[in-house]
Amino acid sequence: MVTVVALLVLLAVAVFAGIAGAFLGVGGGIIIVPFITLGLGIDQKIATAVSIVGVIATSSGAASVYVRDRLTNLRLGMWLEMATATGAIAGALLVIYASSNALAILFAAAVLFTAYTMVRGGAWVAGDGKPTVTVGLALKLRLQNSFRDEDGLHTYGVERPLTGLAASAGAGTVSGMLGVGGGIVKVPVMNLLMKVPIRAAVATSNFSIGVTGAASAFVYYFSGLLDPAMAATVLVGVSAGTVLGTRLMRRTAPRQIQIAFAVFLAAVGVLMGLRGLGIRVI
Repeated sequence: MVTVVALLVLLAVAVFAGIAGAFLGVGGGIIIVPFITLGLGIDQKIATAVSIVGVIATSSGAASVYVRDRLTNLRLGMWLEMATATGAIAGALLVIYASSNALAILFAAAVLFTAYTMVRGGAWVAGDGKPTVTVGLALKLRLQNSFRDEDGLHTYGVERPLTGLAASAGAGTVSGMLGVGGGIVKVPVMNLLMKVPIRAAVATSNFSIGVTGAASAFVYYFSGLLDPAMAATVLVGVSAGTVLGTRLMRRTAPRQIQIAFAVFLAAVGVLMGLRGLGIRVI
């Protein structure tokens, strides 16, 4: 039974998760899961199920703003989501039979990879300001797009649609298993491999991770892993944080907070990895 105090603290954490999730397009679960498991001492499977609710809330709040501002590449999002949703269902089914320690180690690996990607010089800004030419399948699917920000109109092409589709299946599996939202894989894939500018990649990721989360949420609900009180708390907190996160993403250069956030993620990843190995630090 979770106490009222614990729920209030979870609410504050969920607000921060919503800000980070909307700003970076990675889903708030990357913060919520470690807090529930490490801070509240609750089983990884329940934490994953609750976190999925936060992922859906992040997507619902952020996507509406980014679609309105025409940052989201809707065709690209729907193309990638075909594979992501399928992977999410498979990942959620795997959770039912996987050990909590194994899930903790997998989560740690995913978080540390994200932190490494953020720290690498210019890794998440590759493709920005370098227009690409859309050819082949991407041209047939009309994946090229444009958006406008304070620097003017940006028109960009999209490369490697099949590679992105395959990577999205893996992103969905990660999301379904770990409750973190497929954005930790999809944003770097769109930006680095498909040459989508970082802001468009973040916006498109936020658009699609809600569908990914919904696909696996049903599995968790009918498996009895979803705690109603914690899920409701996360829903409220993340929804509030998402409003702030979308404003920050439009007004701030993502690189300015990536380093600090990467340090936080690295710490969380180490703690989760130690937990998976049976070493309790906190």
